Amino acid sequence: MAKPSVYIETTIPSYLVSRPTRDVVISANQQMTRDWWRERRTEFDMFVSDVVREEILRGDPEMSRKRAEIVRSLPILEPNETVDGLVRIYKAHIGLPLDAAPDIAHISYAVAYEMDYLLTWNCKHIANGAVIRRLQKVNGGLGVRTPTIVTPYELLYSKEGEEDV
Repeated sequence: MAKPSVYIETTIPSYLVSRPTRDVVISANQQMTRDWWRERRTEFDMFVSDVVREEILRGDPEMSRKRAEIVRSLPILEPNETVDGLVRIYKAHIGLPLDAAPDIAHISYAVAYEMDYLLTWNCKHIANGAVIRRLQKVNGGLGVRTPTIVTPYELLYSKEGEEDV
């Protein structure tokens, strides 16, 4: 049986290497990300895009190097006409601001490459119920499947193929 595919969005390597914080929510998310990475990541085929690679190189050089090391061995999904077309459609129809262009690109890659999951901590523009509903509506009209958009928390405690109790 093939492993489920997961698109690793930029926040995942960022949380994996980020410095400790006093913000209890962010600290918990960092720990959850590390737990998922340590305990569950081998159960998935993980992918990134050039957008992830570009984003992780921004900011503090030491942290950029650490983020790059995290994704170094992951396959890179190549840009193509399908991704570009989805970017244009999503910009027009899912209601995200112009500064969310990288987030629209992440969603577009995950959809174009038919990923099972899009893993993110970006709850403002990606793992957001209203955005997901609009995305599902647009994708339904296009006849394409929307990946399951989750945080590491959601993939840490549920195993693929397990029946719900």
